[in-house]
Amino acid sequence: MCAGLPPWGWWPLTLLGVAGWVALLAGAAPSSRFWRSCGVGLGWFVPSLLWMVTFTPPGYVIAVCVFASLLGLAGLATPPGPSRVLALPAALAVTELIRYHAPFGGVPLSMASLTQADAPLAPIARLGGPVLLTLGIAAVGVGIEALVRRRWAWGGSLIGVVAAVAMLGVVAPSGNAIAPLRVAVVQGGGPQGTVALDTDPADVFARHLTASQTIDGDGAVDLVVWPENVVTISGKLAEDEWNDVLADEARRLGAPLEVGVVEGVDAKHFANFSIVYGPDGTVALNAAGSRYDKERRVPFGEYVPFRPIIEPIEASIGGGLLPRRDQLPGTGLAVLDLPLASGETVKAAAVISWEIFFPRRVREGVAAGGQLVLNPTNGASYWLTLVQSQQVANSRLRAIESGRWVLQAAPTGFSAVVNPSGGVVQRTAVSEQRVLQATIERRDGNTIAQTTGLLFPSLLSTVLLLAAWVLAKPGESALRDRLSDRLRRGRSAGPRRP
Repeated sequence: MCAGLPPWGWWPLTLLGVAGWVALLAGAAPSSRFWRSCGVGLGWFVPSLLWMVTFTPPGYVIAVCVFASLLGLAGLATPPGPSRVLALPAALAVTELIRYHAPFGGVPLSMASLTQADAPLAPIARLGGPVLLTLGIAAVGVGIEALVRRRWAWGGSLIGVVAAVAMLGVVAPSGNAIAPLRVAVVQGGGPQGTVALDTDPADVFARHLTASQTIDGDGAVDLVVWPENVVTISGKLAEDEWNDVLADEARRLGAPLEVGVVEGVDAKHFANFSIVYGPDGTVALNAAGSRYDKERRVPFGEYVPFRPIIEPIEASIGGGLLPRRDQLPGTGLAVLDLPLASGETVKAAAVISWEIFFPRRVREGVAAGGQLVLNPTNGASYWLTLVQSQQVANSRLRAIESGRWVLQAAPTGFSAVVNPSGGVVQRTAVSEQRVLQATIERRDGNTIAQTTGLLFPSLLSTVLLLAAWVLAKPGESALRDRLSDRLRRGRSAGPRRP
């Protein structure tokens, strides 16, 4: 199941993994269903969350245990009889629904849906987002298990239904093209695996300015996107010399320039926002539409929950990677106004970094009129490429769900241009200095997923889980559980005299 996740991307193995999981639950007692499913979770999350070790070893252990326990509860909620073919997909979908919302407002890492971002099942996301896609993934897995057991009707029906839904996703409404837009996504490059405390902000800024100046000016492009955090200052941007440099660059380009900024607020807080300079170099630094402050913060990365408790523990184990200050969360719509050189203003859904992992953030920006999605991000501090490659997969799913082009801009990688079908048109390598230039489409109109959000897959998961227990024969699960327990105790006790 883990092998289908980016950066590995062997998506068929995830389907086989689900088949193995549902086989482990057949006829098993409650305790066995829980612990076997926890074992599945360990195999899934121990490798895919390994990047957390360099930030917080205790946090890594806690995250793996919590996520694996959720899978244990999914196994416990699955009847051991034939109706598990309905229950397991629903139970897995419910665990992912939970992780989109809790703890700390949601921690949607290493989700099952990401395994299929480059697979034939991906169009399901256009109908019901990532949770419906997870239902489809698990349904194919239990269908494969049924075929192995020679339950041809069950297995064939499940796989056939999912294939039909995927085909429906291909032909479902995906928005409408309005007009072309020439864009440039700037990646300044630099070393990977660095943290802000060990990095000179002037070097980061200089690398991005150098890369940006390779773009032809005087309106050769319609929009230029810089990553998150490339301007890091202790005071206010309006009072900093870099403000004038950015204004000059926007005037040279003759196009709106979107830039990621970190401003110091006080000794305990900072702000993280995207700002747009117009083609004439002007910017309304605190006006709605010109500035978007990141709302969905990264726990333990941009703020520390329970700081009075956590900080002493971290200090006692020789930490030092927790942020010393907390980011102030933004408010307002996730949207930016892009004033084109033609005089027209285009709205873009704005999601900074981690926010692309949350479907509802993109839906909000698109519902507010966003004709494309901007995702400035910063993955320079991460070890390996697990998070960065999962972020590209999230950008692909958000593009499918919203029917919009997605522009992902990172300082050291990965930056990407993603089309509304989820295809990666261009992508940078890690640490390289490069500008991605492409002609994309401004788009309007809604997909089914954009209109309904997670409501439909949430209701469907609940109905399937309830139906599975209703369809189980009365007393079947309890009887099987007791027999299984007695057999296990009998084997452990050895042979007895008649």
